[in-house]
Amino acid sequence: MKITKFLALSFLLFAFTATSFSHAVDAADPEAVIDVFGNEVTAGARYFIRATSDEDNTTTLAVSATSRIICNSDVTLSPMSDKLPITFSPVVESNDSVIREGAYLNLNFNAASCRMAGVTTMWKIELRPTMRGFVVTTGGVDRLNLFKITKYGGDNSLYQLSYCPVSDPFCECSCVPVGNVVNRLVPNAKNPLPVVFEPDTDIQHLKSRVQWCRNDDIDQYYNLLQSCERMLDCLLS
Repeated sequence: MKITKFLALSFLLFAFTATSFSHAVDAADPEAVIDVFGNEVTAGARYFIRATSDEDNTTTLAVSATSRIICNSDVTLSPMSDKLPITFSPVVESNDSVIREGAYLNLNFNAASCRMAGVTTMWKIELRPTMRGFVVTTGGVDRLNLFKITKYGGDNSLYQLSYCPVSDPFCECSCVPVGNVVNRLVPNAKNPLPVVFEPDTDIQHLKSRVQWCRNDDIDQYYNLLQSCERMLDCLLS
């Protein structure tokens, strides 16, 4: 009897410990990055990165590139009409594909690229003498040239990007904020660039699809009407 009670208590203690540990692990997960519609940002989905102009703080700009066909193109801030979609790829994949704050990421433009050796749509940094420092550009390599997303200051609705040189074996460096200098994204900026993430819903495609459905419905109704007219003619003849 005592052995049975001991085994039962041991089982309950083990179950309680396992449950507590599971909750502790879940509680330790960083917060999910949230898009402008309040949904979790997910890996592989297409997003536009929006920011406001430094000049008036009212004009909305979007992250783009110096060329819409990526060919060693620098990452820029441009009018919304020139925006390019971006995908996020976490170095450590999760079961739910959610992008979380502080996770190491590769960033890619979802755009065509020219056929040159070493050209990729992945972000990296590179020295630009004309900019007197480094800029964010393209041509990165998978799992290197890492970035991360964190909250911007104390504002829960805004985020900032940081470049993380963790891939350099000779540099024990911390992540540095990405900012804007003359509409170029640059690492180690004095002022981080506050951004938000807008999902690419491909509105034009949806509009054309809806219009196609409407036209198709009209054709179906028209064909049905013609069939009814022919049937009526047969009955009256």
